Amino acid sequence: MQGSEHGSEHGTARGYPKQPLLQMLRPENVGALANSAITWLKPPPYILPSERSIISAPLTLGRLGSLEARLAQNKRDVKQAQKLRYKVFYKDGNAIADARTMLARRDKDAYDKICDHLLVIDHDARSTRSGQPRVVGTFRLLRQDVAELHHGFYTENEFDISGLTTRHDGLRFLELGRSCVLPAYRNKRTIELLWQGIWSYVCNHRFDVMIGCASFSGTDPERLALPLSFLHHFARAPDPWQAGPLPSRRIEMNRMARHQINHKAALRELPPLIKAYLRLGAHIGDGAVIDHQFGTTDVLIVLPVSVIKTRYIEHFGAAAA
Repeated sequence: MQGSEHGSEHGTARGYPKQPLLQMLRPENVGALANSAITWLKPPPYILPSERSIISAPLTLGRLGSLEARLAQNKRDVKQAQKLRYKVFYKDGNAIADARTMLARRDKDAYDKICDHLLVIDHDARSTRSGQPRVVGTFRLLRQDVAELHHGFYTENEFDISGLTTRHDGLRFLELGRSCVLPAYRNKRTIELLWQGIWSYVCNHRFDVMIGCASFSGTDPERLALPLSFLHHFARAPDPWQAGPLPSRRIEMNRMARHQINHKAALRELPPLIKAYLRLGAHIGDGAVIDHQFGTTDVLIVLPVSVIKTRYIEHFGAAAA
């Protein structure tokens, strides 16, 4: 998402028409002249920050063979991401769709209009309806400056991050969310391409911290006692980076003693996305939240860019370039 705005002058210099004045004053051109004058006097239309990004963002953020990572460029792209999310979350997953969602067959909410949408597109696979390259993976990206102008972060529906952002007032936060990949594409190449895209986005806009919710499938914390306890004891955020759930939604993660935890068994039970965050150096918030709509148990991810391991920066940086 670009911070600057770029206007289009459509063949004019400094926004003024090129036609000679005498030609413009001819009777047949007076109406057009009046409309032009009115246009000059109007303030430029307000463009949401997310819409500015669609206009000015770099098209491609990464490429591996037929797979391309790029930002959604129009409403059609966003709809494709929403359709993918519906398939993964509702059709194939545990999410419970209301009538409106079932009718639309898209996972959508108010945040979609203010977010950037990172897409992974397979140019060798085409949509049967549109004939366009197929969207096979997506991540939703919400800048802090945009969030503050609108509804806040989506994460704030579950976690109280006000202390976290206040303690690091000079840093720029980026929220990652709504991540999903089609089953056939859940492999190293697709996941790496998603991260290449995210890293390019982070570097382009100089973000300092990434945050977001990551999910376990299921809503019974007792069945998740091992991985939740593992995260509590071995990945819990240090105090400067600590945040927890809203008090009314808090679920305790410390369900097993530290010495009882089998590390290998716990790692096997971690979802791939959470393991990916941990490999990069992410911290986990103190406490979990049950999301009954999506059928998940969510934890808070806090990933300062400064802690990302050098080998990953070199890998994603080179690949993105």
